[in-house]
Amino acid sequence: MIGGVMNGGVSVTLDGVSKRFATAAGPVDAVNGVDLEIPAGVSLAITGPSGCGKSTLLSLVGALERPSQGRIEIADRHVSEMTEPERVVVRRELIGFVFQSDNLQPFLSAVENISLQLALSGVADAYERSLELLGTLGLGDSAGKFPDQLSGGERQRVAVARAVVHRPRLILADEPTGALDVKNSLAVIDLLRAVQAEVGATLILITHDEAVAQRLDRRIALLDGRVVADSDADPERMPDPTNA
Repeated sequence: MIGGVMNGGVSVTLDGVSKRFATAAGPVDAVNGVDLEIPAGVSLAITGPSGCGKSTLLSLVGALERPSQGRIEIADRHVSEMTEPERVVVRRELIGFVFQSDNLQPFLSAVENISLQLALSGVADAYERSLELLGTLGLGDSAGKFPDQLSGGERQRVAVARAVVHRPRLILADEPTGALDVKNSLAVIDLLRAVQAEVGATLILITHDEAVAQRLDRRIALLDGRVVADSDADPERMPDPTNA
């Protein structure tokens, strides 16, 4: 589907990770003392109620933010100790991001949205690679369409393609199906799993949808910034995120 040499996934380790924000009411620990081991190639769903720290945790893993305390390793790289320029390199080389909002550039076609980052990185066959990927996703006929000419499900498939066209070893998805109906939600998750399997990547995904969470290898639940349940430890104690 993606072509090229498979890189394989990366392991992710969080050791006592916290993230504190200053607010008008005082400091708030959005993530509070999280310890987590994610082996390479595993798919993990993070569930929990709104405001429990899920997106903050994903931002920390994605090297978008630095923790206030603790240590984060990705493929044995201590990203929590890196400078911002060093973290930029990690994000560009290792990570693919998918968000609830597709964030497509409205003035670029589907294939141009996908190939933009590759082109900026100097990849010679960026356009051809992106066009091929669109074809495998069933969107070959839509390559020249602009985002406002695509359905919600099609736009999110383009967003997934953009996130994985550079063959990342870690895919991070923050509520990628939150704005989609059930049919398109499951189609997008199946697409992410297929891409993950082909590249051998590690997949970490935030969701409120139990049907989505059940499609992944492992689930953890957050509450008040802490991990309160882990399907690897006790599958029977996993809460239903739809009732959180």
